Amino acid sequence: MSKKAKFKNRIGVVYSTDDSFDYQEEGGFEQETLAPDEQNLKVMLDKKNRGGKQVTLVTGFVGSAEDLKDLAKMLKSKCGVGGNAKDGEILIQGDFRDKVLQVLAKEGYPAKRVGG
Repeated sequence: MSKKAKFKNRIGVVYSTDDSFDYQEEGGFEQETLAPDEQNLKVMLDKKNRGGKQVTLVTGFVGSAEDLKDLAKMLKSKCGVGGNAKDGEILIQGDFRDKVLQVLAKEGYPAKRVGG
């Protein structure tokens, strides 16, 4: 494990002179997943920091990481492409905004198209 990865979660702690100091990481707070009709999802096209490649970005999901991954898996399989789900965002490779909006509407998620 690299030093950077080892201390990544120690935000705010630089140095302690206390010999008995033991840094306690805060427990991972798992947010409760809202019902599909209460979600406020935004679907947009993104090309920044991706080497010119286009991705469909779905943001605004409120819930657990497991539920986010399940939704991403469903969207990826419906679009027939790859993607990723992390940090509360779903990335779908390519420009599938219209198809993603249709699938989300069919599943009961109110989603808005954002951007051009």
